[in-house]
Amino acid sequence: MLIKTAPIFIALALATTAQAGEIAPGDVKIVDGSVATPLTDRPGDVERGKGAFTDRKAGNCLACHLVTSLLDEQQFHGEIGPPLDGVADVYSAAELRAQIVNSKAANPATIMPAFYRITGFNRVPEKFAGTILSAQQVEDIIAYLGTLKDE
Repeated sequence: MLIKTAPIFIALALATTAQAGEIAPGDVKIVDGSVATPLTDRPGDVERGKGAFTDRKAGNCLACHLVTSLLDEQQFHGEIGPPLDGVADVYSAAELRAQIVNSKAANPATIMPAFYRITGFNRVPEKFAGTILSAQQVEDIIAYLGTLKDE
């Protein structure tokens, strides 16, 4: 009986914890507006980051932010958040990581969601439990944001 149920327990354990080489959402420490340690041991990928950034079902960053270099390929940029042109000239990867992980740590009044957090929410339906982005998606988006420099 133990052999038949072991895969179920393993699957449940993997579904509720971070993958190997990732920092679990509850273990991320924001210190002085920064998360210095990458969330995963795999470096961020610029192209995957751009994809998650623009994907309306993933990061959906364009719902609130404008990126001028994307105007020709993506419609309907938002105006609620600040434009992100030149963001890599202003903020470090560690500061961007903190903002994406939990923007409310720096500004409790912001409407930007916490993309890599699982606690501190009110009345979240079970189907929305978990993080909005994976640790790797956060690192990929940071890699993409690192390309947004003033020319």
